[in-house]
Amino acid sequence: MLKGRKGLIVGIANEHSIAYGCAVKLRAFGADIAITYLNEKAEPHVRPLAEALDADLIMKLDVSHPGDLETAFETIRRRWGRLDFLVHSIAFAPREDLHGRVIDVSAEGFAQAMHVSCWSFLRMAKLAETLMGEGGVLVTMSYYGADKVVGNYNVMGPVKAALEASVRYAANELGPKGIRVFAISPGPLKTRAASGIAQFDELIEMAKERAPAQRLVDIAEVGRVCAFLVGGASSGMTGDTLYVDGGLHNVA
Repeated sequence: MLKGRKGLIVGIANEHSIAYGCAVKLRAFGADIAITYLNEKAEPHVRPLAEALDADLIMKLDVSHPGDLETAFETIRRRWGRLDFLVHSIAFAPREDLHGRVIDVSAEGFAQAMHVSCWSFLRMAKLAETLMGEGGVLVTMSYYGADKVVGNYNVMGPVKAALEASVRYAANELGPKGIRVFAISPGPLKTRAASGIAQFDELIEMAKERAPAQRLVDIAEVGRVCAFLVGGASSGMTGDTLYVDGGLHNVA
């Protein structure tokens, strides 16, 4: 389904990462992939996964470090000459700001959370634009807390709301060039990033009890939806946030 497509996947920390679930499915459908790792500490956890998937490119990328994004996209330009899809699956907020009230968040913490979790997607979209001369697909990861108040999600709620709005605006701006933009909103998953949320185990249990499916989704299910969006079957869609949460978002 995706044979010959070339894409960048950002956000793999380990085998439990949502980005890894996407990478596995995209590769299984035939895509060529480039995978990034955050830093030298993360590399030993990511590189073996990338090598097992036969990734064409394995690169260091810290979106907080000036120049890293530009270097990564220039490497893609030199190696592939084009880009067909991008998966952005990174988010961060300083612990002290994440665990506090939204109205108490520091200016520095809010700016950092927005930079890593939202602005980096917009910057990647800008850099990908010139590599997607024949169109392409951009996908990022959101969460139900962007739309409704979720206990202990705190500052990440407004940040993810900004991310979903960015998806809609980017889809409008890039649509004439054949570039489609989406957010996927999985239910709560036991990832390294999610472990920073206070009382996360309680959130997991709540999701299991309330979701119509009576279970959590897994990263493979998110990966299959990502592959659908990247593939031609979704050609008539753009600007949407797609929920992959066992129906949880439909329950009051």
